[in-house]
Amino acid sequence: MTGLNDPAFFDRYAHEYDVADAYEPTPTVDFLAELVPEGGRVLELAIGTGRVAVPLAARGISVEGIDGSTGMVEQMRAKPGGADIPVTIGDMADVAATGPFQLSYLVFNTLFNLPSQARQVDCFRNVADVLAPGGLFVVECFIQDLTEFDRHQRVATRALWEDAVTMEFLLHDPVEQAVTFQRVTFDAQGTTLRPLRLRYCWPSELDLMAQLAGMRLRERWTDWGRTPFTAASRRHVSVYEKH
Repeated sequence: MTGLNDPAFFDRYAHEYDVADAYEPTPTVDFLAELVPEGGRVLELAIGTGRVAVPLAARGISVEGIDGSTGMVEQMRAKPGGADIPVTIGDMADVAATGPFQLSYLVFNTLFNLPSQARQVDCFRNVADVLAPGGLFVVECFIQDLTEFDRHQRVATRALWEDAVTMEFLLHDPVEQAVTFQRVTFDAQGTTLRPLRLRYCWPSELDLMAQLAGMRLRERWTDWGRTPFTAASRRHVSVYEKH
């Protein structure tokens, strides 16, 4: 599956992204807005179609973005207010933006799109470089449930209709901490493939990446509503602070 780690890979999904992966941004925007001091600058990594950035900017907050997919950014610029948000096209791990920012954020598991631990560490370090002292980096990620796999693989039905079915085929690599999958839709038009590879991290691993970058964990929640994080949590929202 060549190309899965190319930041421009998501161009193929841009036209349907907001529909296929519905995301209610209000809890996320509420959470982030509370962390931005008056007049503060905000940087979103993997800004995509602007599902978070556009409503955050609509609150009068200065938002900038980075994304590797021009197709995604074009979708954002077609939305009201989207064209006013400055965006750098490039790999989010390189963080080619000029700071200082008071807040940077990376939502919806997108950190895991970076192909290796080394690139994920690069991302933390480069974010720290553009944060002001005391600046915050907010990361939203899932926690991989290894019990989902049988012999490091899984097949699941995601949706079923009279005339179509969407299935998911996954392979797990425990050494690389990677999951490669195909979401496949069979319908009257034929077969549609949506491949992806994710390199997941445990929360403790992310904390170490932050430490290497000169940041520390300030708080961690299960969700944007600040539900307490416990051993049973399957997701987390982690807030890191630059020393």
